Amino acid sequence: MIQFDIITIFPELIEHYANESILKRAQEKKLIQIKAHDLRDFTIGKHKQVDDRPFGGGPGMILMVEPIAKAINKIKSKPSTRSGYKSRVIMLTPAGKTFDQKMGKRLAKYDQLILLSGRYEGFDARIDKLVDEKISIGNYVLAGGELPAMIVTEVVARHIPSVVGHKDALAEETFGPSPDYVEYPQYTRPENYKGQKVPEILLSGNHKKISEWRQKMAKIRKI
Repeated sequence: MIQFDIITIFPELIEHYANESILKRAQEKKLIQIKAHDLRDFTIGKHKQVDDRPFGGGPGMILMVEPIAKAINKIKSKPSTRSGYKSRVIMLTPAGKTFDQKMGKRLAKYDQLILLSGRYEGFDARIDKLVDEKISIGNYVLAGGELPAMIVTEVVARHIPSVVGHKDALAEETFGPSPDYVEYPQYTRPENYKGQKVPEILLSGNHKKISEWRQKMAKIRKI
């Protein structure tokens, strides 16, 4: 079982998504565990401050190093005594390496992923020394790291055996065989929708020719 620990100031955003669909079923089967940690629980003082103004001036607020350091140390402390236990701390940031299917497969080999969800104008630079890698989900900016954290969680979870129902699902889906692979077009009933018909080859029952057609169409779609 792989454990996803997501550090955020909006844990309810994580919990709502994690308790639906494929991630909910995977947790019920005890294939994965997803836990949202409220960063404010690791602060000092009654105001539970997690951010402050940047030295040197500038717009916005910066997430402070101390609460995040405390959160990481607390979350990693319990499982770290297990022999062979592999944990990885990941910062979700536009400055990170762009996330893809290959990275998701690699991260699925860990026992624990600790994901840092940013807010405001980013992280205190000293937090860099607390993480193992930085990940971006694309060349754009969001209000926070909760969506990226859930994207990483779902992609990684899908690489864990039995999370996805059909045994061939990962092998045949987009990006499965290679980064350039795009899945072939698929159809279901009705056979004829307003003059748009299902290709006859798919109705033939000839599995060899259907397989050849799908390979051909996948190549056409990726160009």
